Amino acid sequence: MKDRVVGLDFGTTNSAIAVAGADQQATLASFGDATNRTRSFRSILYFPAKERNQPVKAETQAGPDAINAYLEADTKGRLILSIKSYLASDLFTTTTINGRPYTLEDLISLILRRLRTAVVDQFGVEAASVVIGRPVRFAGAEKEADERLALERLRVAAELAGFSEVTFEFEPVAAAYQYETQLDHDELVLIGDFGGGTSDFTLAQLGPTRKKNGQNPVVGTSGVAIAGDTFDSRVMMNLVAPKLGLGSKYVSLGKELPVPVWVYSQLSSWHRTFLLKDPKTMSVLREVKSQATEPEKIAALIQIISDNLGYELYRAVEHTKVELTEKEEAEFLFTYSLVHIKDQLERWRFESWIQPDIQSIAMCVKDLFEQHNVNYKDVGSVFLTGGSSFVPYVRRFFGRTFGPEKLRGGEELTTVAKGLALRALEK
Repeated sequence: MKDRVVGLDFGTTNSAIAVAGADQQATLASFGDATNRTRSFRSILYFPAKERNQPVKAETQAGPDAINAYLEADTKGRLILSIKSYLASDLFTTTTINGRPYTLEDLISLILRRLRTAVVDQFGVEAASVVIGRPVRFAGAEKEADERLALERLRVAAELAGFSEVTFEFEPVAAAYQYETQLDHDELVLIGDFGGGTSDFTLAQLGPTRKKNGQNPVVGTSGVAIAGDTFDSRVMMNLVAPKLGLGSKYVSLGKELPVPVWVYSQLSSWHRTFLLKDPKTMSVLREVKSQATEPEKIAALIQIISDNLGYELYRAVEHTKVELTEKEEAEFLFTYSLVHIKDQLERWRFESWIQPDIQSIAMCVKDLFEQHNVNYKDVGSVFLTGGSSFVPYVRRFFGRTFGPEKLRGGEELTTVAKGLALRALEK
């Protein structure tokens, strides 16, 4: 169907893709098997392990299939998470997996191709052109050249996936288009899009008048590289890492030294965990273990790295964080062979760890309003989207600042994809 257009939300943690037509309605593609369907697609790749002198037995998997293949494999292969976080970094050029080099664009295209195939199969669209969401500020981007690099890489990846015409739109702007479909009056709206790698904010003038005139709704945008992955890393460093040796000591040349902190910094960034499994790092850790005051903790750390358990550890952290959205206290549990970590985490402790992050988000919002000479009281609604918009501390900040009666939400994991498809109609 040539009269329908495609919007694609490529996220750090979750992705989604939608089509929209002349009826001004956007519809999401779904993923999974006959009994378990979802409209959000985990931005994950899995490369099965290659046995020595043996060909790889299974093809590369993406999304839900990648997770299932990884969990079912006896010998763990390479799991790649949060790959969007590398887009603005010129340090990542290629990586070798099972003896084959892959560029960053190659890897991202595997996810985008799976998304494109879904809309082609489910809706019968050509999917030659696409509007892709982009953050206001890419994670790790420190200058304009980094932003240009990220956009060009994303464009190339989309073309490799089969899209011949690629345009971009800010992700929070896309969320605004979806929210606008619910409005029967004009109002100034603050949109907060909380992803895995970035939190983006947009002031937009929305409503029937804007839609009738077809004018650009954006008053201003701002963003900060703090979001779901950052919150997860706080749990990792404060709750989990001490049980894997962070803060403990080892003896070297007669001196008592702290276990290297950089190891745990890598472990707390899920998409970098695989970097710890290089021979030099493993040699350092084995030497530390032999002289450690708490060798059992270092042994557990070594097993997590050696057996590629980073994703299981990530899931345990994420599960605890999600539980804290509904409960004042949640259990953290991670058990595997030599590793047994069990603890309770109170919401107030978690919130004390992410307090500096919430303050950074508050400053980002404040700067946006000051830059465009807008008062908080002028905002009619605050629309929050993305997984981390569920975090109670996040919602309390926006409720205190703008009034709880102004908070809006709904379809938090997929609203951007729908909005991108609606934006494609306007374009």
